[in-house]
Amino acid sequence: MKIRTVAELVAGGQQPDVLFWVGCAGSFDQRAQKITKAFATILNKAGVNYAILGKEEMCTGDPVRRAGNEFMFQLMAYQNIQLLNNYGIKKIVTACPHCFNTLKNEYPVLGGAYEVMHHTSFLQQLIDEGKIRLKEGGSFKGKKITFHDSCYLGRANDIYEAPRKVLEALDAELTEMKRCRSNGLCCGAGGAQMFKEEEKGSSRVNADRSQEAISTGAAVIASACPFCNTMLTDGVKMAEKEESVEVLDIAEMIAISMQD
Repeated sequence: MKIRTVAELVAGGQQPDVLFWVGCAGSFDQRAQKITKAFATILNKAGVNYAILGKEEMCTGDPVRRAGNEFMFQLMAYQNIQLLNNYGIKKIVTACPHCFNTLKNEYPVLGGAYEVMHHTSFLQQLIDEGKIRLKEGGSFKGKKITFHDSCYLGRANDIYEAPRKVLEALDAELTEMKRCRSNGLCCGAGGAQMFKEEEKGSSRVNADRSQEAISTGAAVIASACPFCNTMLTDGVKMAEKEESVEVLDIAEMIAISMQD
């Protein structure tokens, strides 16, 4: 895909309306790259004037701050803020709740104040404005779908309605897990279980969460976070349900269902 960078636009005397912050997972993880491509496809079809930072984008510093390295976090954050401010960026959209939370809630104190949106809220906005037109009787019509609330999207930022409204637009049957919304269960990645061996216990948290999703009878587990996506995909594999249950990001579902 050919996606414009902010540097290219600025060099040509233009400014993007929206910066798409791709994030580490969306850039380097093979599975998450598909989410990035799906979201970029939607932005292209919807005619959004956007750009990415490309090679100038650094990690937001979220993982190092959570791991306790405050010095490293501030170093990374200041570099990003300097770059964003130099380019005059006003609005940022990201498909990662971790990046979203850090850019929205932790950068302003360090001098980086932007309008930051998670991609589910942005997708809902595009649907409401009529910029996203969905096929009649799309791939998910009548299918049972369950949505997993990411910790940094739900409990940390109180975004529960936007992803569900986007899924409703697909004409699917939304079925909730017992633990959902503010009572949702973490997939385990937020507790760094994605990067290390788990502590001793009777079960793996992602296996438990995936089982809750599978038991709803849903054909699709919808997520809105690349880390949740990985953990739930692993959980579905462990339950040997790959044939009957798919784990998809909301952006991928919209990209599949959009009119050309």
